[in-house]
Amino acid sequence: MYIAMNRFKVIKGAEADFETIWRTRQSYLNELKGFIEFSLLKGPEKEDHTLYASHTVWDTKENFTAWTQSEQFRKSHARAGQPQAKPTSMGHPEFEGFEAILIDDNRSVPSVAAE
Repeated sequence: MYIAMNRFKVIKGAEADFETIWRTRQSYLNELKGFIEFSLLKGPEKEDHTLYASHTVWDTKENFTAWTQSEQFRKSHARAGQPQAKPTSMGHPEFEGFEAILIDDNRSVPSVAAE
C-alpha cells in the first residue's frame, strides 16, 4: 500500500474557499487502477494559517506514479497554479509519500454486538 499526501498552509479566513475548491473539483481518481481512498484532512490552526492535507491511498507506489503521469491527473489539476482572485494557500503544497510497512485494519472484521 502507498499513501500520498500534500500539505497545504491555508491562509486564515480562506478555509471555506479552500474546502469549496476541493468539494467542487473533478478528481477522476476512481478511473485509475489501484486507487483506494481519498481524504481531505483539516489540521491544527496556527497564527497565520490552518494546515490541511490531501491524502490518497493506493495499492502500490507504481499505481500512484501512473496517476501522476495520466491524462486524468492533468485534467484534475488544470486549475492548480492558475492565478486566483483571492489566494487560499501560502506557497506550494508539500508532498510526502509513504510505503506501508505495517497495517492494522479493523474495517473488514464483522462487528460483534455487546452482550
